[in-house]
Amino acid sequence: MVAAALLCVTATACGATTATVPRPPAASASPPTTEPPDPAAVAANELGQIPILMYHRIEADPGSEYDQTPMRFTSELERLYTDGYRPITVARYLSGVIDLPAGTHPVVLTFDDSTRTQLTLTDSGDPTPECAVGLLEQFHSRHPDFAATATFYVNNDPFGDDPRALPWLIRHGYDIGAHTATHPNLAHLSPTDVQRELVQNVRAITTAAPDAPIHSMALPLGVYPTDHALAASGAWDGTPYTFEAVLLVGANPAPSPVTTFDPMAIPRVRSGRDPVPFDSTYWLDWLAAHPAARYTSDGDPTRLSFPRPLTDQLAPRWSPAAQPY
Repeated sequence: MVAAALLCVTATACGATTATVPRPPAASASPPTTEPPDPAAVAANELGQIPILMYHRIEADPGSEYDQTPMRFTSELERLYTDGYRPITVARYLSGVIDLPAGTHPVVLTFDDSTRTQLTLTDSGDPTPECAVGLLEQFHSRHPDFAATATFYVNNDPFGDDPRALPWLIRHGYDIGAHTATHPNLAHLSPTDVQRELVQNVRAITTAAPDAPIHSMALPLGVYPTDHALAASGAWDGTPYTFEAVLLVGANPAPSPVTTFDPMAIPRVRSGRDPVPFDSTYWLDWLAAHPAARYTSDGDPTRLSFPRPLTDQLAPRWSPAAQPY
């Protein structure tokens, strides 16, 4: 079940001011004004799997198998669009209320490490055309029904320490998550140092973008601290932190957020330069070959539609919205 805990850190870099950050609204839009299609007609399955794709550097000459070229990144966006995927953020995923056109499928684009190849702003404050955000914004301009949105897991001094970057992302509908202050292997740190890394990271984010809600964190290197619970909550220097979800590095699509699942171990699918086992191409191909397994929207965010034989997969708290067929 999606954890009810909220992130309770809105701290400045020099103190321990604490406030509650609200969850996303109950729905991303008003209920539809026209009757949506019959769920069976679009093979709706809102208990299906959702690919959460993981990106790192987007650059012309990738230096790591985790990175990819701008051309390949844009090509993957084209593949997603053609296959009927539409982007949402991790925050929207965690809310459980996914408002997409009937027959389409949610996909979550996530970026780790907050490098300048992901977002570089010009002197006028616009993303450069070759950075990941610039490419995504250009794709959206060509395909307005493919939202320019993603979740960025940032370290301290993100995007070349440009103070404009995080506020720009928040203003334009992107989502921010924690990724520790310095990107260490958390398994090598003491419990105190793990908590210091996360508190310092959240303080840096909320100092740069005070209105940024932080609902989730992504594990650096995909490695938990020795005490797994410290990835989700803890405290340091008088400041507590609590995340609704912890994201892994791999290696399969994520469950629907309205099923019974562990939000402290949400899988992601890697996208990178070279084909590797169970990468984004593998899973997009698999989901295309097994369409009944993927999340397909019924077009109505106020209800949950799915084939009746799957009813036992629905988490009990979502039963009032269930519409099996």
